[in-house]
Amino acid sequence: MAEPVVEPLSTNPTDASGLPVADIDAVAVTGEAGNYTFAVTISSADTGCEQYSDWWEVVDAQSGDLIYRRILAHSHVNEQPFTRSGGPVAIEPDQKVVIRGHMGGLQSHYGGQALGGSVESGFQPVEDSLPSLETVEPLPKGCAF
Repeated sequence: MAEPVVEPLSTNPTDASGLPVADIDAVAVTGEAGNYTFAVTISSADTGCEQYSDWWEVVDAQSGDLIYRRILAHSHVNEQPFTRSGGPVAIEPDQKVVIRGHMGGLQSHYGGQALGGSVESGFQPVEDSLPSLETVEPLPKGCAF
């Protein structure tokens, strides 16, 4: 199973233009083919509901299709980095995927470090060149705090 591979980049990550981002720092996987649980560690520039990481997702690296999305119901201002688990993630051990974060609030966008690879080979930092899936369900219903 894949173990966490990357140390947190920052407790207040931004992209080159200064836009806040959600970095995927690490992924740990448990379970079996077609029924994995992903524990994803995120560093994000959360300030409250106006700026927070609102989901992480698993995307097929070849097709760009959404496989799984873990909605984050609230900001994590005082908990950085943070880890949240989700599943079942229905993939095969050798299936190539990208795990990426999303920032919600007033400026909704992707950005930040993504991890790519497979359960079999592990996950490493990759450039996220996959299409936006911001309108694909499931989507957050709001922010608790």
